Amino acid sequence: EVQLVESGGGLVQPGGSLRLSCAASGFSFATYTMNWFRQAPGKGLEWVSQINFDGSTKYYADFVKGRFTISRDNANNTLYLQLNSLKTEDTAMYYCEKDPTTRGQGTQVTVSS
Repeated sequence: EVQLVESGGGLVQPGGSLRLSCAASGFSFATYTMNWFRQAPGKGLEWVSQINFDGSTKYYADFVKGRFTISRDNANNTLYLQLNSLKTEDTAMYYCEKDPTTRGQGTQVTVSS
């Protein structure tokens, strides 16, 4: 069974940092491009970042460039998203995604003073 389990979210003050993790199982993680998405309350799903199978190519949405960093550990089947310089508008549920039909349950990030 394919599973993606996100963790690492929480409540943080503006300017703070968090590191999100996504533990993958049930498929050949090291051969897949992976994505992070987010969904803020009352808004649609928004793409955040993508990393290719070996981590050599990364893409970011304009609104997170220079603040977020995507990475992966293929030996441990884990995807990461480092969130720095967080803003209140980054408040959302964050999801990792293998493909449009395979997404985790999400981890909540709340940025508030």
